[in-house]
Amino acid sequence: MSFSEEDRKENLRRIGEMTKLFCDSGTIAITAFISPYQRDRDFVRQLVGKDGFIEIFCDSSLEECINRDVKGLYKKAQAGEIKNYTGISTLYEIPESPDLVLRTDKTSIEDCIYSILELLKYKNIINKQPTQ
Repeated sequence: MSFSEEDRKENLRRIGEMTKLFCDSGTIAITAFISPYQRDRDFVRQLVGKDGFIEIFCDSSLEECINRDVKGLYKKAQAGEIKNYTGISTLYEIPESPDLVLRTDKTSIEDCIYSILELLKYKNIINKQPTQ
């Protein structure tokens, strides 16, 4: 398992290419991934197209991320067993202007979902009125 800068970039490129295929077919694609570098997020935004890309920053304290870690990856990173792990040995560049910020350590899952749905309605992505 590698979390190198190059591996993360390639992983995000693959996700972006797949997402673009879905968007090109008219399908809403929702993806979730850790993308620590602004330049990589900007690349996917350009690849998918700014109208098809919505950035939601799921913000949480490091302590809460560690508490939620069912795979034990944070403990391994803290012990030096995993290199380049976001939040431990590699920084995370906070998004410059996300469409939505969710404080997942302070907001219920239900409220987070509600906020996402409201954003999608506001952007006229869901609940579009049929044209006559």
